[in-house]
Amino acid sequence: MKFFLDTANIAAIKDAAELGILDGVTTNPSLVAKEGKPFKKLLKEICSIVPGPVSAEVVATDLKGMVKEGRELSKIAPNIVVKLPTTRDGLKGCVVLTRAGIKVNMTLVFSAAQALLVAKAGAAFASPFIGRLDDISQIGMDLVRDIVDIYDNYDFATEVLVASVRHPVHVVEAALAGADVCTMPPAVLEQLFKHPLTDIGLAKFLADWKKTGERI
Repeated sequence: MKFFLDTANIAAIKDAAELGILDGVTTNPSLVAKEGKPFKKLLKEICSIVPGPVSAEVVATDLKGMVKEGRELSKIAPNIVVKLPTTRDGLKGCVVLTRAGIKVNMTLVFSAAQALLVAKAGAAFASPFIGRLDDISQIGMDLVRDIVDIYDNYDFATEVLVASVRHPVHVVEAALAGADVCTMPPAVLEQLFKHPLTDIGLAKFLADWKKTGERI
């Protein structure tokens, strides 16, 4: 499973990239606005740090506007993936941009029916938002499993990109479900490292080694 970081923060992206396990980045208007930097300049910097896919989202809601913005975003760097909302016009925009050779990430997917449409439209990625489903007492990971099954049934090339991830359990469950990608906030990536027994074990090893008086 690929690991994407869900942020537009340069320091966080650089830190994750240094781990050697970062495959891509997802951004959205909210994350970009939080950084207070020029939009295109920020995206270009992110793309220079991460060689993998970097999702950049349009803000237009009509077909003409989405296609125009999508084309502009795709010019920023070769690894830009245009994010479109899963709406009627978004789906049409996906077809237009995909046919033009521009990769598309269809975002805000909340049902298997939407995911099926997204795959039929030729999207590179479908992004089910599992945390937001959990928030309204639906099991977000059930949707991921359904999408994976449907895509496997028909060998769709669209990758399942699990988004709106809230904690490490979501990441593990996404991997168990067979998702292609999981995008997570920096805090969740950091939590993946944590286990109390690792800390206890390391402290014990170091304490015992200190008693030997040896050096490596």
